[in-house]
Parts: sequence; C-alpha cells; structure tokens
Amino acid sequence: MDTSQGARAPDRSPADDRGPAALVAALEHAPAAIYCLAGAGLQPVWANARARELGTDRSELPQVAGRPVTELAAEALRSGRTETVTGLLGSAGPAATLVVQPLSVSGEPGVLLVLEAGTPAAPAAEPPGADLVEQAQSALLPPSLPLLPDIRLSGSYDRATAEGAAGGDWYDAVPLGSGRLALVIGDAVGAGMPAAGAMSRLRGAMRSIAMRDPWPAAVVTALDEFAAQMEDVEGASVFYGVLEAGTGRLTYAAAGHPAPLVVGRDGSTSFLALVPRPPLGSVPGTRTEVSHAVLEKGATLVLFSDGAVAASGPPPTRGLTRLAEVARSVVAGSTPADDIGSAELAAAVAALLPTPDGRPDDIAVLVAHRLADTPAPLQLDLPAVPSSLPAVRRKLGAWLDHLGMGEQDRVGVMVAVGEAAANAAEHAYRDTGAGPMHVSASVDLDGVLTVTVRDEGSWRPPDRDPGSRGRGLLIMRQLVDGVVLQGEDGTTVTLRLRLRRVPDDEIRQAPAGNTAEVVVDRTGDRPVVRVSGELDLLSAEQLRIRLLEASHGGTGRVELDLVGVRLFSSAAVRVVLAMARIARDEGWQLVVHAPDGGVTRHVLEISGLSGLVDIR
Repeated sequence: MDTSQGARAPDRSPADDRGPAALVAALEHAPAAIYCLAGAGLQPVWANARARELGTDRSELPQVAGRPVTELAAEALRSGRTETVTGLLGSAGPAATLVVQPLSVSGEPGVLLVLEAGTPAAPAAEPPGADLVEQAQSALLPPSLPLLPDIRLSGSYDRATAEGAAGGDWYDAVPLGSGRLALVIGDAVGAGMPAAGAMSRLRGAMRSIAMRDPWPAAVVTALDEFAAQMEDVEGASVFYGVLEAGTGRLTYAAAGHPAPLVVGRDGSTSFLALVPRPPLGSVPGTRTEVSHAVLEKGATLVLFSDGAVAASGPPPTRGLTRLAEVARSVVAGSTPADDIGSAELAAAVAALLPTPDGRPDDIAVLVAHRLADTPAPLQLDLPAVPSSLPAVRRKLGAWLDHLGMGEQDRVGVMVAVGEAAANAAEHAYRDTGAGPMHVSASVDLDGVLTVTVRDEGSWRPPDRDPGSRGRGLLIMRQLVDGVVLQGEDGTTVTLRLRLRRVPDDEIRQAPAGNTAEVVVDRTGDRPVVRVSGELDLLSAEQLRIRLLEASHGGTGRVELDLVGVRLFSSAAVRVVLAMARIARDEGWQLVVHAPDGGVTRHVLEISGLSGLVDIR
C-alpha cells in the first residue's frame, strides 16, 4: 500500500501505529465502516474498526449493489459530487447504504467512504450479557435534554426484566430554533445489541433529517424510506412531534406508534388524536398524515414506548388505562406544580408501571411539561463594592434554581458571574469613588442563558503574564459557552450558556496523569503553546487550560505548535475548535503549526478547521 502521503497502513493496530490513532480516536467506534482512500489508484490510507473487519487491502474492499466501492469512489471523484448508493453488501449480505464524499488528502485527490450495513447474525457467537446491552442502550440515548424557559423535559429508559427482551426503545429531543423542539420516541424491532444498533441508526437518521426539514410529514416519510433500505430498521415504530414552546402548538405524526398521553393542569387525561400509519419501511410509499394539538399552560405531554402499555398485560386498553392513572398520580404529587418537569418525572412514571411479574419489554418515557408561568428576567442594580457580592450570589442563585438547570451548570454560572462581579467591585472604580454595578440575567426561547455584568468605570487590559492574579476571564471561559468583553463606556462582561438537563450522577472525573507535554514558550513576540507526545482525552484538557492561560482567556494572540504530536485525538480537535471560535470572537486568528503531509494536519483539514485557523 502506498504510504507516501503521510498516512500509514490501516491494518496496523493503534499500539503499533500512532498516526492513524488520531482518527481512530474520533471515529473508531462508529457503527458504520469508514474508509479514507487517496492517491494513485485510490488506495486505502485509513479505516476504522468496522471497516477493518470488512478488509482494508484494496482487493478486500467490499461491493455494494454489485459494484466495488473503489469503482463507485472513482465515479464520485470524477463528478466531484457526493454520491449515495444503496443495495446489498457483497453478493448476499444485508442491505447497505454507501455515501461517497470527494475530498483532498494532503493535496492529493481522495474520497471518504461511509458504509452503513445491517449486521448478519454470527452463528456461534455468545449473546452479550444483559448488563452490556443496557450499557450500550444507555450510551446511545441522548446524554442531555434541552432546557427551555417554557418547557421542562425529562426522559427515562428502563430495561426489560425478561431475558433477551431489551435493546430497541429510545427517545430524543432536538432543539430546532425559534423556541421549537422536536420530541421523538420510538421502538426498533428485535432485542439485544442488534436492536440497539438499529435504534442508533434510526436516531441518527432522524436528527439529520429534522435539521434539514423538521416538518413531521417530511421526517416520517424520510425515515420510512430509510427503514425500507435497512433490514434491521424495517418495522420500527416512531412518534415525531414539533412543539412550539411559546404557544404550546404541537404538530405531529407517527408510524406504528401509540399516541402520547396529555395530563391537563386540572388532572384530566386524554390521548392525542392520531391518524394510524404502518411501521417504518413495512409499506413503502404510505402517505403520512399530520395532526395538530395545543399543549395548554400547566399541561404535561407523556411520550412512551410500547413497553409502557405491555407492562400491565393484555389487553392494550388495560395498559393505556394504567399508564393514564400512573401519570396522573405522578403529576398530582409534584409540588410545586411548576417544578413538575424535574429530572425524575419520567423515571417516576416508568417506575410505577411494572406488574409483580416485572417488565416484559423495555420502557422508554419522554415527558414535556409546559410551565404555567415563565420566569421573569433578573435585574440587579448594586454599588460596585465587595460587600455587594453576597447579594449577587444569593439573588442570582435563587433565580437560577427556578430554571431547573443541572447542578454542575448552575455552579459554573455562579462562579463565572462571581468572577465578573468581583472584577467590577475591585477594579472598575479604582481611582474614583464607588460607582454602580448592573447584573441582568435572562433566557431566550431556545434556552440560551445570558448574564451581563456591567459597570461604568474604566477597564485595563490584562498584563502579559498575570501571575497569580488577573485570571478571572480565564476562569469564566472555562465555565460557560461564551464570554464577550466590551470595554467602552465602562466594562460589560456578557456570559452565555445553553441550558441543558444532565444527570449529576453521570459526571465522571478524569483520572490523573497525561500522556503529552504541553508547555508555554514566552520567549518570542507572542506566546506559543508547544505540544509533544500523544494528545489524548486527558492531555487535551491540559491543552485547553494552557491555551486559555497563554491568551489571557482569549484576549491576546497565541500560537499552537503541534509539530511534535504523535496522536491527535477528537478531544484535541474540540479544544482547537473552541479556541479558534474564541479567537474569532475576539478579532484574531489562531495560528497552528502542523507538518505538511502529516496526520495531525490531515485531521485538522478534514475536521473543517482550515477555515477557522491559520495552518502553517
């Protein structure tokens, strides 16, 4: 295999070949087989784990729809367009979808191949344990849920107690902008790892489709076409709805899935009117009917999978009645009413559903509660003196509590605002008498929290090396999504954070130690952060801290030297991307040194960073 382009043979393991490990770190565990072909004859220069299972020598590359992928890649390269091909994998394999994307690899023509295929059953394989299936299922569900000022969401997944019955139930909530949310719940056919894999593909397809066209008929129709091409997805059920948080208007459609339950503010229960439609892929071309409803203020929408109905045993009407009783009791027992959308609501509904015989099927529940009252913006006008800081913490903390945000994010906002307020109290009126400090906080329709701390004094740029002081901006940038500093007519610090619901028990501490050396060289005209070794998940955090430190929180220019890097992980890509965005917001461009033809430079280019950073 030709390795002259700086990439090594994909059949070598990461332990023996640290170059491809950077891409492996980013894409290794993707369910799709991913190849990068480049150079003369489109030779494979990289492949992930699934692709290596299928074969990485050019003679071993698979066929899709009866044609070698190399032939399809050459056609896409000639046309210059992304091509999608569907058909059988090999001569008699499962249904597959191949996406071929032309791209430049170290200055040479190349293509990126993404091959999605069902997994045939292994005849002598030992079935995975229930714990492994549950871990896989939980990992494939959304790690957090959006948090909007008018809507509280909570989700729950409970594995079936029956042996081998778990694996295919899922839920998701996708922010669509302008205060709209896509609420989705579904059930993939089958059980175990195959069902979990099918669920993952279906959820990924749904998100991709919804971001292009969120209209329910468009999404369900596209999912129907997708399922018809994928054997393991065919027959899946799904409910998809778009909820406008400000008005409560709900537009929805379903395929083979039961209608959600609505619990009114007065405790009444009813199921949404729904036009029945066959499961996905089972009757291709079936028309998708869209229905409409309004979720009144104080009402609760409960989306559920089939397992919630099956928990009470046959007939289905018994399960639906039991579900309505349980949901009503949970809602009625929530105090105060506006805190009904707590993280435990969906779990409480699911926990009360099982019969004495356990859960015969998975139970997935997604709950959306529309608040009766939306929190009003916060406005504090205080003197900029240290004695005002406790009042800022107390009043802001109480206001944030009403938003229902997770503890980690809440503490982060409190610390960041505390740093901004302390800076105003200590520095704004250093040479004059005490002046005013204004603190405001609000949340927009899409759940973006904005807090501003403004004074009317003077602002001094940070020293080149602040030593043990002057690190307030550095700390703020590490705790929120964005920080904007304006120094005209006083100083205004604007902090922004997208609100989300993350279970506190899922927060994990990274183990100590790192595998790369990250140092700051201040001998030149501007600081240079130099990295050598393996930039893995742990050392990427060190890189983030050093970049923020050397640039004084992003306010000063800094360069990044990656010449000595042997492993450039996806975590490192995210750090460079975040720093590049901060630099752009502050009016400068991050310079990154990466050797031409090397894998680190290749990863930067295919990650879309070439337009944000100056790669040298």
